[in-house]
Amino acid sequence: MESKELFRRSLDWAAIWIVLNALCFATRASELLYSTAEESKPGTIVGHLTKDLGMEVQEILPREMRIISESNDKYFDVDLTSGALVVKQTMDRESMCGGSLHCHIRIQISLQSPLDMHSVTVEIVDVNDNAPHFQSRNTSLEVSEAAAPGTMFRLESARDPDVGVNSLRAYFLSQNDCFTLKVETKSDGSKIPILIVNKPLDREKTSEFRLILTAVDGGSAEKSGNSAIFINILDVNDNAPHFHNPTKRVALLENSPHGTLVTTLNASDADQGHNGEISFSFDKYTPDNVLKLFSVDSMTGEIKVTGLVDHELAEVYDVTILARDKGMPPMEGSCNIKIEIIDVNDNTPAISINVVSPVISEDVSSGTVVALIKVRDEDTGENGEVKVDIPYGLPFKMSSPYKGLFTLMTDGQLDREALAEYTITVIATDSGSPPRSSQESFVLRLSDVNDNPPVFSQPSYSIDIAENNAPNAPLLSVSASDPDVGENSTVSFSILETGALGMSSYVYINPASGQIYAMRKFDYEQINAFQFVVQVLDRGTPGQSSNATVHVFIKDQNDHPPVLIYPAPPSDGTLQFLVPSTAGLGCLVNRVTFVDGDSGHNAWLFYRISGPDAEMFHIGAHTGELRTARKLTAEDKSVFSLTVIVKDNGRPSLSASVVVNVTQAEKSSDASSERRSSNSKRPTEPDLTLYLIITLSFIIAVSFLVIIVIAVRWLGHRGYIGCLMQKLGFKHAPHEHQRNDLHLQLNTDGPIRYVEVVGASRDFHKHTYAPGFSTISSRSDFVFVKAPQSTLSMRLSKRLFTHSLMKVRGNYALVYI
Repeated sequence: MESKELFRRSLDWAAIWIVLNALCFATRASELLYSTAEESKPGTIVGHLTKDLGMEVQEILPREMRIISESNDKYFDVDLTSGALVVKQTMDRESMCGGSLHCHIRIQISLQSPLDMHSVTVEIVDVNDNAPHFQSRNTSLEVSEAAAPGTMFRLESARDPDVGVNSLRAYFLSQNDCFTLKVETKSDGSKIPILIVNKPLDREKTSEFRLILTAVDGGSAEKSGNSAIFINILDVNDNAPHFHNPTKRVALLENSPHGTLVTTLNASDADQGHNGEISFSFDKYTPDNVLKLFSVDSMTGEIKVTGLVDHELAEVYDVTILARDKGMPPMEGSCNIKIEIIDVNDNTPAISINVVSPVISEDVSSGTVVALIKVRDEDTGENGEVKVDIPYGLPFKMSSPYKGLFTLMTDGQLDREALAEYTITVIATDSGSPPRSSQESFVLRLSDVNDNPPVFSQPSYSIDIAENNAPNAPLLSVSASDPDVGENSTVSFSILETGALGMSSYVYINPASGQIYAMRKFDYEQINAFQFVVQVLDRGTPGQSSNATVHVFIKDQNDHPPVLIYPAPPSDGTLQFLVPSTAGLGCLVNRVTFVDGDSGHNAWLFYRISGPDAEMFHIGAHTGELRTARKLTAEDKSVFSLTVIVKDNGRPSLSASVVVNVTQAEKSSDASSERRSSNSKRPTEPDLTLYLIITLSFIIAVSFLVIIVIAVRWLGHRGYIGCLMQKLGFKHAPHEHQRNDLHLQLNTDGPIRYVEVVGASRDFHKHTYAPGFSTISSRSDFVFVKAPQSTLSMRLSKRLFTHSLMKVRGNYALVYI
């Protein structure tokens, strides 16, 4: 060690002396390149030094030629007689340069007077001086007789320190019937011998094999090395572990911390019990540097980092993992893993967010700046180039006025009702490989504006209410919703006054709850239906509103008893009828007509008679026609007393009655008797001519009414109705929105069928014309009913009887045809 140190110091001083002389004198420098084989004997000429330097042999001593070597070992010298560079001591390339493909020794030639330096590089050429050799001269294997053809066993690789063609070239296996050899070349050029079962084994025939594995190099004088392989054939465990991926490629980031999971191996064994239990381990030929960096869990097959992984030290590691079962004998499978060490981008972008305002109005214009974002990355180049994004689908966009600064602004219309707040995540990603990213989030809330009108739960409401209701009774409740918040969603209800009829006298609505109450008791006979408009208004600025129509239908109750209208009620309450003394069976005595102020089923009337002489007569149950039940004789008494009882069809039923005295006319009044007898017989005979006349009259009347309706509607559209009403003396003509809408309506309610021409105006003044005919009476008549304008509503029809009747509300007039 001391001699080496002294030699190193002398070299240092020599170098300093050379540099100083170089500063003082002009020097000439040149570089020579020689080559010589390793193991050359001392004195072997490497090159003709003096000749190549252009000098004479005699100049060697005067110019003090010296050899300065970079190492302590002096492998070369100058032959003073020939001026040649010769080998001074035998060189071993493998000890000098290891496994490197190129081996060079650099020396300096120093000359004086004048000072001159020459660099000489000598390449040491490899010779095939090393034979391949195995560390283990003998290898023992245990192979199950159940090993399937193709089962592989990795053998020990031979080592050959020579390089190039002189290194290990091939493996050969001695001749046998059951095993063949496969050579696997790895990425680094190394060759691995693998023993393969060639055909099924039979332990009973051959229980062991002795094979010779020969490794041969590629030198011109081929050299080889042998290893004996003793194979013991065992029984039982006949399934080797199998890796799902026999070869695997894994990427691992450099600087991965201790314990980082590299990969998890997955192997299976078809055997059961101990023969199927697998343990993982490194191959016994795994290099030490791999064992220092990685570990494998024998139970789970997890490969983890146990050392410092550095991409600059090694870019890839080839690792072989064995999966061995616990059978007897154990079987194993192998997996080759290539672990690539990836250079990392180890600086994460830093994000700084400056929010302009955490709350913005939902009606802000597109392009409003929401936040300023600054991004900084300590890396340089592509690793320091950062792009900023936000999640897709948000109504925002990013722009960058200059590098490192971004603005977040609105992009489109915002709607608080759809989403009241946004959690915006800003993601910054650099362009490194692999890229690194970071993210920051902030919450942006939207303030409400009154941009939504309240909406009713349904566009219109309908309610049925019985007449004679209690005032202030609740009718129904309306509801509305407003998607806005705060004052913008607080609503109040009101009833709009439309038309000439004020609804405030009919109904009332609670502004807060929407509950609608009746302000009065309704009478079906005065008004049977009406409608009004409810408005809901929010408290926003400006306020928004919506309307809904409420239809109220009054249901009739049986609150009117039948009333006698024909014949006129006498002062004493008893009707006097005459009947001919010779009246036969079915002779019409007279007709008793009652009407009922109700409608529908409540107005259906049923007639019957009672009294001591009730068996002498019968009355039409629906017509009120009183007829004889048998032929009268002279022996019958002259005056018959009856009581006509009328009931309606309501529940409970209401009734009325009238006393009728039927007197037989004197027989002496022949003419009168004949006329009455004729009149009494006429109803019993069908009068076809009369029926035809009535039918034609009905058709003509209906046609006439239809023409009137069409003309009225046409005149109403043209504005002629107002002029006509003014000429007739009316105070004002109805407005366009108040004109009557006339239509025909067929009513088949009960046994009475009739056609109505109904006109309804917006102020609830109605005009009804009902040409009707009875299905029971033998005669059919027309009834025209008209309600004055002062009434709120007109019953669509009145019950029809066999006598024609015109009824004006409050007065009755009888017209007999």
